[in-house]
Amino acid sequence: MSALEFVKVKTESDIETVAALAKEIWQEYYTPILGEAQVDYMVSNFQSAAAIKKNCGEGYHYRYYLLKSADEYAGYLAFTIENGTLFISKVYIKNEFRGKGFFSAVIDFLKQFCTDYDLYKLWLTVNKNNANSIAAYEHVGFKIDRAQVTDIGEGFVMDDYVMSLLV
Repeated sequence: MSALEFVKVKTESDIETVAALAKEIWQEYYTPILGEAQVDYMVSNFQSAAAIKKNCGEGYHYRYYLLKSADEYAGYLAFTIENGTLFISKVYIKNEFRGKGFFSAVIDFLKQFCTDYDLYKLWLTVNKNNANSIAAYEHVGFKIDRAQVTDIGEGFVMDDYVMSLLV
């Protein structure tokens, strides 16, 4: 595995790069799980440059990082701090970079962030039908806490598990 660099998203250009990665990754990975219509809706409403910019703005305080391997972006992540915990909003890795240890590097980065900022838990939501991601999270120690269904508009829902890991 080549080293994974975490590049903090700071500029409009960075945001556009994240949005382009989101579109590519979501269409490839999530269309078989969620269907094309829901993927298009979610990319447009939650993964677009405008949505990312909003998430970084006042009242949201999400931190976005581009994942860089050598001279290529391998994916991105986003998280926020909530009540002494770190909520992992996004961890998305391009197909050609999966299985190379980058996911474990991301989790290690987030655990170190928790240690540095005295946070006691990592947590996230993951689609119940996303077996590969559920297995990956379980492999690094996450446990399923509960199921939840969230209405996201236009007749779409997120049918998820909430998973967590104490650090």
